[in-house]
Amino acid sequence: MTQVPVRDQTNQGYLTPRNTQFSVFLDNRCGKLLELVEVFDRDAVEILALSVVDSADHAVVRVVTSHAAKARELLTRHRLPFSEAEVLIVELGRGRSLAKLCTCLLSAEVNIHYAYPLMILPRGVPTIALHTDDQITAGQVLQRKLFTLLAESDFEQNKGGLGENPGTPPD
Repeated sequence: MTQVPVRDQTNQGYLTPRNTQFSVFLDNRCGKLLELVEVFDRDAVEILALSVVDSADHAVVRVVTSHAAKARELLTRHRLPFSEAEVLIVELGRGRSLAKLCTCLLSAEVNIHYAYPLMILPRGVPTIALHTDDQITAGQVLQRKLFTLLAESDFEQNKGGLGENPGTPPD
């Protein structure tokens, strides 16, 4: 679990670990997702989580990567339209279920806008990317309830595309 001390940014005196999610806007055509994935693959930026929402004309691909700054640079260089949002990466399991997570956020009156699982499990437990209407409160509530929040630095072993999950068979 990573905590970054900051001055006066929250009423608790610390900022919860957060991650950058990129929402990439693609034409809804065959092969476009592959093109996006290859942009990251060529530069050894690992995709940690992926969610695709499509419509008739376009798709929005939500991506969390192992290196946000490099991902931002690649998306800009390849002229792919994108926006950014903060997401919390929360470990489940070990007595911390999805139901308990939802209950904790409900008790704090924090709404979940969307959530999706990670493909990389740095510690071998289920992990979810979470976007809420109040990321700071959500992070603080979950930490108080002993959920583990992960930051980009917790995926350090995956930077450069070299990290593998323990026990995962190779391709």
